[in-house]
Formats: sequence, C-alpha cells, structure tokens
Amino acid sequence: MTVETFNPNKVVNKTTTLETPVKVLSDNKPSQQSNGSRIGFVSLGCPKNLVDSERILTQLRTEGYDVVPTYNDADLVIVNTCGFIDAAVEESLDTIGEALKENGKVIVTGCLGVKEDEIRELHPNVLAITGPHAYETVVEQVHD
Repeated sequence: MTVETFNPNKVVNKTTTLETPVKVLSDNKPSQQSNGSRIGFVSLGCPKNLVDSERILTQLRTEGYDVVPTYNDADLVIVNTCGFIDAAVEESLDTIGEALKENGKVIVTGCLGVKEDEIRELHPNVLAITGPHAYETVVEQVHD
C-alpha cells in the first residue's frame, strides 16, 4: 500500500463542486422584484403567534410584496392578535383601531379572531377576520 502526501496544487478528479447547489439556489430564488404592494404587519402574542406571522410574511415576500415599517407606507395592514388574557385583548383591539385610523385597510388574524363579533362591534370596518393558524387564508385575503 502506498500513501501519497497531500498536495493542494495537484489537480485530482473532483467529486464534489459547489456549481450544482449554487445553480439550484439561483434558479429557485424568490422574485426580488416588487409587485407594487406594500404590507404593514403587527404581530402580538405568544411564540405560536410569531410562527404564524413568519409564515405569512415569508409567503408574502416570496410573492413580491414589500413589508414596510409604518402604517402610512402600507397599502394594507395585517394585525396578528392575541386573545388569551384581558390585557392582550385590549392591546389587540387598540392596535386594530390604531391601524384603521392610520391606514384604513386592516386584516385581523390570530387568536382574537375567533371572537369576530367582539372585533366587529368595536371595529366594523376591518376588511377580514380569521382565527389562529389561518396563514393561507390571510394570504388569500391579501390577494383580494
């Protein structure tokens, strides 16, 4: 048996290259071109709620939506609410009201969404209301 000393300058048959993964990634890269729509987003609540927010935001960004930091810069605002304790419900309802006042076009999702009557009583002008884990429905509502 012979053992060769490694020589970094010696060219050997390549068994692995980065060319294939780089090509696959660049071919499947999400569109960086904006579709012209800007979304404002407020996420309130627990880590499960944060997961829903990330799923919604990821899908919207993949579709070319821009996520903007202010109500005034947005074409539409999504408020992902919490509804488990009274203070969280109050914060969610206040945030919905603030978004409506500043922007006028609001979609509500999250745990408080299961109490649609309560939301509509205070904020009848919200565009749509969904409950928790309804990220696909939220994205569809953005399309409408």
